[in-house]
Amino acid sequence: MEERPAPSHDRKYGVLEISTVVLLSLTAVVTAWCGFEASKWGGEMSIAFSQASSARVQAASAESTAQAARQYDLTIYTEWVLAEREGQDDLVEFIEARFTPEFAAAFDAWNDEGRVANGPFVMDEYVPPGEEEAAELNVRADEKFEEALRNNQRGDDYSLLTVLFALVLFFAALSQNQRAHWRRTVFLTLSGALAIAGIAVLITFPIKI
Repeated sequence: MEERPAPSHDRKYGVLEISTVVLLSLTAVVTAWCGFEASKWGGEMSIAFSQASSARVQAASAESTAQAARQYDLTIYTEWVLAEREGQDDLVEFIEARFTPEFAAAFDAWNDEGRVANGPFVMDEYVPPGEEEAAELNVRADEKFEEALRNNQRGDDYSLLTVLFALVLFFAALSQNQRAHWRRTVFLTLSGALAIAGIAVLITFPIKI
């Protein structure tokens, strides 16, 4: 059976007691902070995913608008081709007056180039309404999705640190149950080393208030 510490060791045990209390208190605060940050980044992840989903829906709506506009222009252009082939000049003018502004710009550019391209639809000037908006919304959706993944990883990083600091608390508490000075010192030193490592990693993480 191990003997109780001699009076000459009281001062050493007092230092260990104070060190343990300080370590436990600091670790408790840091652990709570990690839990708070993990929760905040989890919320940011949900918001970013929601924004990405909303942008996808809006992009789909804009793409539908562009597709409908393209279909209209294709239908009226088909009528124009038939009227021109049959030499119906009045009908050609009537149809041209009903071109959409987007298609009219492409049609004029196609005429100016001598109609060498395979129709107005391949011209750079042809941009149906909704096409550019859809492209911008898809880019925004991709950016928000990537942001959500980053926020999710940040939340996971804070959660992992919470586990690390739980180990710090475990070893610090375990050291208090040791009567032998050297065993208590070993457990407390291990706990302190883990705490220092965890805090060193913690200060590199982004903060969300």
